[in-house]
Amino acid sequence: MKRFVLLDTTPIPGNGGALCLFEYGEDFVIKIQGGDGGQLMNTRMHGSEDALAQIPCRKVAGRPGSRVLIGGLGMGFTLASALKHLGKGAEVVVAELVPGVVEWNRGPLGEKSGRPLLDPRTVIRMEDVAKVLQAEPQGFDAIMLDVDNGPEGLTQKANSWLYSAAGLSACAKALRPKGVLAVWSASADRLFSDKLRKAGFKAEEVQVFAHGNKGTRHTIWIAEKLKG
Repeated sequence: MKRFVLLDTTPIPGNGGALCLFEYGEDFVIKIQGGDGGQLMNTRMHGSEDALAQIPCRKVAGRPGSRVLIGGLGMGFTLASALKHLGKGAEVVVAELVPGVVEWNRGPLGEKSGRPLLDPRTVIRMEDVAKVLQAEPQGFDAIMLDVDNGPEGLTQKANSWLYSAAGLSACAKALRPKGVLAVWSASADRLFSDKLRKAGFKAEEVQVFAHGNKGTRHTIWIAEKLKG
């Protein structure tokens, strides 16, 4: 009978909380320490994480020297998908705030996603994705955000800034002309769609299955920058 086996715990900087990595049979699971028992992510269900990169990267893959930003490394599946759909001259910048998550991907998690951290196109930035956005105006052809459970910050209240009018404006400024912003969420949110439009994006909600073509559905906003 399968059971959860705790492998490691890592603090969330500036949060006071921690993330826990569990082994569950052949899979791995990440949970918030002391939470309600719910899973933040696992290696068995990552269809929506794959799609988060697949959809925008296909749109920008043909651009010379395409450069994209991923907010949140997670279990590495979004990074692996981005690398799969971009050319040899591309660069994929990953902003990850929790050092332990990077170490997990270099260790036991790496094999599940194909070890994308070893790809020479990968650049890891150990800092808040908000700082990367603000530091690089027109620096990216696409931005993919999966830093929390969606527009309502869960693991860190500071994450809510990314989904605010100011945060979305920063995303627009960090994108090159006709850039694409993709945002993952555990559920739909009509108000967030309106925020994207007000921030200068043409937005579309895409429903994606977490695993194969059945079960839980997650939401991905695909927002194309309209001006500048």
